[in-house]
Amino acid sequence: MIDLNKLSGAPMASWKRQIVEVLSKPLGVTFTRKGAAWELIEPEQLERFLAVFRIDCVFDVGANIGQYAARLREIGFKGLIVSFEPNPDVAQVLRNAARGDDKWVVEELALDEISRPLTFNVMKSSQFSSLHEPDHTGVATFVELNAVERRIDVTTQTLDTVFPALHAKYKFSRPFLKMDTQGHDVAVAKGAGPYLVRFAGLQSELALTNLYKDQPGFAEVLEFYKNAGFRLSALVPNNAGHFPDLNEVDCIMYNPSFYEPPAS
Repeated sequence: MIDLNKLSGAPMASWKRQIVEVLSKPLGVTFTRKGAAWELIEPEQLERFLAVFRIDCVFDVGANIGQYAARLREIGFKGLIVSFEPNPDVAQVLRNAARGDDKWVVEELALDEISRPLTFNVMKSSQFSSLHEPDHTGVATFVELNAVERRIDVTTQTLDTVFPALHAKYKFSRPFLKMDTQGHDVAVAKGAGPYLVRFAGLQSELALTNLYKDQPGFAEVLEFYKNAGFRLSALVPNNAGHFPDLNEVDCIMYNPSFYEPPAS
């Protein structure tokens, strides 16, 4: 790791960073600022996974304003992205971000285990918004950000109802399921029913500290995916963390039926 702050004496402006990236790429060198090495792990793992498994479509569930989709494009993914976001205000921002990208589709939907009327909690920081109520008993770090600002009535849908129509329209064959639904990932996966095994892999958030009521713990989540037939490929940080606590990480898992070992 090379610390950009030490090279420049201050955090680098975006144009300086772009110059450094252009100069460093032929050498296979990655530059980062001190304290941001965590940002490198997920993109590197994803880039390899998407290539090896020849992923042609990513279901981006819990898309927020499109941060994950933007990372996919940054690492060179050119396939279809279907972003799901139930908050109407955030979904509009997402649609604006996707404008001009004909392989980025936005679905203003909340996905769940079953179709039903529910309340979607919009938090003060939109990235914390969830179908679950916040739970601050385990950690006080996020009390202000993970607080309900308003509530939206939604009717949830399931992956097993939306998958067939999306498949018929876009003809993908090796999809990847990314979930970041703030405590609701397993419910989303359960809602895929028989279509869950149609995904070549998945990425899901694992809570080591529960931030929401009725949120399954990391061991329960991993066990569900393992029992569904997926195998663990990587554990990656999804934020800078809050030292000394580790509150959450993401798991990247693969479907063995899609894996083709390299020729010896």
